[in-house]
Amino acid sequence: MTHDSRTQNSPATRRSIQDVRTIAILRLGVGLIGILLPPALPFGNWLAAVVTGRSTDDFWPGSMSGAYYTDTRDLFVGGLCALGVFLICYRFDRRDDRWSTAAGFFAVGVALCPTAPGGASGLQRTVGVLHLAFAGLLFVMLAMFCLYSFRNPRSAQPARVGTAYLVAGVVILVALALSVLAGVTGVGSSWSVRPLYLCEWLATWSFGIAWIGAALELAAHGRGDTAASASIPRQSGAAALDPRHPEAQA
Repeated sequence: MTHDSRTQNSPATRRSIQDVRTIAILRLGVGLIGILLPPALPFGNWLAAVVTGRSTDDFWPGSMSGAYYTDTRDLFVGGLCALGVFLICYRFDRRDDRWSTAAGFFAVGVALCPTAPGGASGLQRTVGVLHLAFAGLLFVMLAMFCLYSFRNPRSAQPARVGTAYLVAGVVILVALALSVLAGVTGVGSSWSVRPLYLCEWLATWSFGIAWIGAALELAAHGRGDTAASASIPRQSGAAALDPRHPEAQA
């Protein structure tokens, strides 16, 4: 038996491979929530109206946060809480751990502090301010993953992949700025599908696609694909996840 075969079958190596798979699953979970939640909210409202025989005229929420006051409130809150759990459980390296933990608490904060409804009381307006703060911070943290974690010019990651992550991060920040502008100005408030919801949808899909892409990259790395291994951004502490790295074999 060669040294390579012994290290490949060692407990440390098997544990490292399992760690890679766990992280890939968590990334995939975050990405799927980002992809599925925006269309699920209006569709759920429409379906609930059809089933109960009500009018479907107002099935589209004014914003994703506005879904809290619709038939899909539980779906909205549950999706954000699940997102928060995935992010809090996510572990990759020291920097990413801090970012993901903060983003997870922000996601739970968005879920538990609803946006202020029309004719809100003083307490509801205060909670609504917290909601907006948590939501803005959540999107910023998710953009940071795209710009500085998944994308790393110092790695052998293909340029097109790094560019895709860069675009995703920029789109999140631009969509966030446009959503703030739409919310402040009230532009399109009479439209069936409001610009605010579309901006939030764009930002959410951008981070969802980026996290799914990062999951697929890491999954290929975990299968022992040499090319994929070289393309994974190397950050401090990430070497322990590589079963071929000397530190993982020790």
